[in-house]
Amino acid sequence: MRLKDLLPRRLFGRAALILIVPIITIQLVVSKTFIQRHFERVTLQLSEGVKLEMNLLLSEVEAAATLGEAQKRLARLGRAFAMKTELPAEGPIPLADRTLFYDLSGRVAIATLREDLPQLGPIDLVTQDRVQLLYPTRFGEVAVWVNRDRVSASNPHQLLVLMIVTSVLMTVIAFVFLSNQLRPIQRLAAVAEAFGRGESLPYRPRGALEVRAAGHAFLDMRARIERQIEQRTLMLSGVSHDLRTPLTRLRLGLSLLPDDEETQALLSDVADMERLVDEFLAFARGDATEDTAEVDPVALARRAVENAERAGQAVALVAPAEGAMVRLRPQAVARALENLVGNGIRHGNRVVLTVALTDRFVRFRVEDDGPGIPDARRDEAILPFARLDLARDPNRGGGAGLGLSIASDIARSHGGDLRLSRSESLGGLRADLTLAR
Repeated sequence: MRLKDLLPRRLFGRAALILIVPIITIQLVVSKTFIQRHFERVTLQLSEGVKLEMNLLLSEVEAAATLGEAQKRLARLGRAFAMKTELPAEGPIPLADRTLFYDLSGRVAIATLREDLPQLGPIDLVTQDRVQLLYPTRFGEVAVWVNRDRVSASNPHQLLVLMIVTSVLMTVIAFVFLSNQLRPIQRLAAVAEAFGRGESLPYRPRGALEVRAAGHAFLDMRARIERQIEQRTLMLSGVSHDLRTPLTRLRLGLSLLPDDEETQALLSDVADMERLVDEFLAFARGDATEDTAEVDPVALARRAVENAERAGQAVALVAPAEGAMVRLRPQAVARALENLVGNGIRHGNRVVLTVALTDRFVRFRVEDDGPGIPDARRDEAILPFARLDLARDPNRGGGAGLGLSIASDIARSHGGDLRLSRSESLGGLRADLTLAR
């Protein structure tokens, strides 16, 4: 597995990783360099001082002739060294050395005291603030209590806790700031995705200067595309009028001629020309000029099936009893369904239209029992003006090779796609028109 596969894919995750890794690295470096070296060094110096004082106390006790004299000497030196002493020692005696698992300086203090005091008793650094030192003498066990801050440096866990709390607080603040910086980018992505589906959502550039520059560039691009679409629509409207007018005159002129085979052939040619012109204009116009609306995709599929049945075609519908309202371009989707159903009827005898709804997409599946399309030529079949065999030749009653291309463009404009495969149930072509919700 590569390191690239382990990294987050979203911008927020990568920015958070860039933010967290330096913080953790700094904490580790500070913990290693400052806590381990500084605290252990300070603890070593403090413990050495306590060890010297302890040796002096023990030497005075051993030099005394009687227990009373030893107690006096021990009390006098204890007051001078700010220690509490007791001879002989009374009270509970620890069974073994005790330190907390995070008390790094405590371990150093115990090891330093035992270097020159091998008979030193168990040292307890857990139960109280003062350290009790026990050592055997000829008058019995001598007990010495020393303040903890005289034996070792302040517990480093306090610094760790403060550092962790501060790091968490600063990380939360950084995440809030990071979210505010990424929100304009997410808004720009949502508006761009909606524009790809034909929805022009209101957008105002915000955020950092670079994000604002990208937002203004997107608005300029969207305005240019909208102007081009408007100009193309006006141009196609004029072309449609200019092309239909001479075809209409030809049809009227032919209708005045005698009704014979030659006249009928010419009328058939005019009808083919009108059909081809309609397909060309539908492909060039696309669906960008149509506004989106909340419609029931099951109702659209049912209408396409009813239109085919009125024309005497065998089309079956498989859909849920109740659909859901989905925002799309109804006329464009209806045109795509008619193209797919008509393509299936043209090359087969039976067509089944299936509708599937999920939380993320709407899928229209059109299957037929025709010869289908070979795997190697399915991508070619979606290209504009592609005709794979003579049956699709417009001179032999076929289309202009734009039906699948129009359906594919409509699917892409809705954030989906058109996929061709082989029907497992009917054996012919299966066309899956998937639209994003």
